[in-house]
Amino acid sequence: MWIFITLFAAGCQSMRTAYQNTLAREAGFLHATLSRSLFGLPLVSAYLVLCWQLFGWVSVEKSLTFWVAATICAIAQVMATYFMLRAFQSSSFALGTLLSKTEAVLAALIGLPLLHYTLTFGAWLGIAFGVLGTVVMSVKWKNIRQVHKDASLLFGLGSGLCFAITSVTASIASHALSGSLITSAGVTLCYVLALQSIILCSIQMVKSKDVLAPFRYELVLSCKVGMLSALGSIGWFTGFALVNPALVKTLGQIEIVGTLYYSKVRFAEKMTKQQWIGGAMIVISVVLVVTSTIK
Repeated sequence: MWIFITLFAAGCQSMRTAYQNTLAREAGFLHATLSRSLFGLPLVSAYLVLCWQLFGWVSVEKSLTFWVAATICAIAQVMATYFMLRAFQSSSFALGTLLSKTEAVLAALIGLPLLHYTLTFGAWLGIAFGVLGTVVMSVKWKNIRQVHKDASLLFGLGSGLCFAITSVTASIASHALSGSLITSAGVTLCYVLALQSIILCSIQMVKSKDVLAPFRYELVLSCKVGMLSALGSIGWFTGFALVNPALVKTLGQIEIVGTLYYSKVRFAEKMTKQQWIGGAMIVISVVLVVTSTIK
């Protein structure tokens, strides 16, 4: 089940990221980051009501772990999105997205002491192969000694780290609630988006000195980003609640197929042979993770 949910989430995220990149160019980083939470919240709220009716409610009030983990999740996801958009500006849409995919191995490492999940040798091999593929795609070998000064690499890795923290804390928050895991994931996601919307809307309103500022920029495009983000996040958060987030994020790297398509067609970016080889390695890593976890 988690495999199909993750594939759906990856497809939605691929489209959302492309639209969000365009939105960042038109309305700025702040609004592009805000749009995924503010304009996705109505759909997620409706989804939560549906989960409540189908699977029952969960206990929230007395779980301090939930509130702490979900709050960290919300802040980490905002930072991850901001860093990813900055990576787009520093390099390209494709490389910015691919650099953030280091989140898979980071989620595995962070999750070991916090989630107590175990991974098979094949799963670890797949995760490592995927990260290696990301390095092959993104590092300019001629300038390897100056790689630590590469802004796109730093923003991309920062995005990957924050996305990994998002994945792990989302899983912790969902498991802190008693009741259906599906509803728990929905509650976590709804709280995360609501908190992000409050924080980012407040910042934009103060900066622009306009209460309606979040609704004045590229409204149609913002709605597209929000809707696709909501659909993708529903898939991601449900996957995080069901299995090890590291497996979900590694399988989610199949999103790269969509990334390469949008990079070439929508943004007219050219991919080098080195980048295609790295992309192939990442696809192989997805196959390794899936085959090692299917029983």
